[in-house]
Formats: sequence, structure tokens, C-alpha cells
Amino acid sequence: MKQLVEQEIRAAFVNCTKGEAKRLNIPRDLAERPWEDLDFLGWRDPQAPDRAYLVTELDGRLQAVALRATPAPAGQARRSLCSICLTAPSDGVDLMVARRAGKAGQQGNSVGVYACGDLACSLYVRGKKDAGAGGRLHESLTVEEKAERARGNLAAFVRKVTQ
Repeated sequence: MKQLVEQEIRAAFVNCTKGEAKRLNIPRDLAERPWEDLDFLGWRDPQAPDRAYLVTELDGRLQAVALRATPAPAGQARRSLCSICLTAPSDGVDLMVARRAGKAGQQGNSVGVYACGDLACSLYVRGKKDAGAGGRLHESLTVEEKAERARGNLAAFVRKVTQ
């Protein structure tokens, strides 16, 4: 993924108002992110842990999605697979729910995905971050094939948000 700046990120949100996008907390460490290893930018809001965000390039343009995270109860990390990268990180998988874009979202419609709680899917796929005891399934796919699958899974979710 190419390195992003704050203005690009704020302008890319598809499921929140411009005012909401202006007020959300963008990571301050954008310059230090491992951009060459990222298929998408994902982060949790440190001031509101139930809020998460992701930014990806889809159909030739940046698209960002605001999410509400529903973590497992304290001390009970969900030991299921992330629907994006097929990892079972020791920190758990959370249900991430996105309000749909446009009129459907205004009417209260949403879609969800089970995702790594830290949204570090790209790093798990590439072996740059240890998933812990649950870890990754043994597969004969190459790292690039796993990354391509994760990008496809994420694209399918974002398309559900925007349709």
C-alpha cells in the first residue's frame, strides 16, 4: 500500500459524514507505519476502543470504513478465525460492524465481519507479527497468494458496505 496522509484518509470515508470523518482520531504514527507490508491501513481509536477504522484501495480509489467493534468479554478472547486473513490471533477476533453507506446506512442498515482485533491482518499474513498460540493455519499457498486472498476478502466486505 502506498503511504497515506491524514487528508487522504479523512476524504476517503464512505459510511460517515464529513463532520464525523473530520472528528475521528487518525493515527499519529502514519510516517512510521510499515507501508510496504500493508494491504490496508487499519487501527483502533485509543480514546474509544469500540471504534475501529480501515482504509483500502478499491476499484482504483481509496475507500475508508468506520467500524464499531464488539470485543469478547474481558479475559475471553474469541478463538475464531479472522474472516479477512484467516488468522486466529491470541489477542482474539472481534465482530466489526459498519454502517452501510448512503440511504441504507441512514436507515440503520449495517454489515459485519469477524476481524483481527488489532486489524493487523497484513502483518499476520506476511509473518511480520506473531499471532500467538492459535496462529495461522498451515497452508501451501505463497505469502503473495495469502495476501491476495486477504485483499479479496476485505474488498468483498467493503463492497457490502458501499452497495
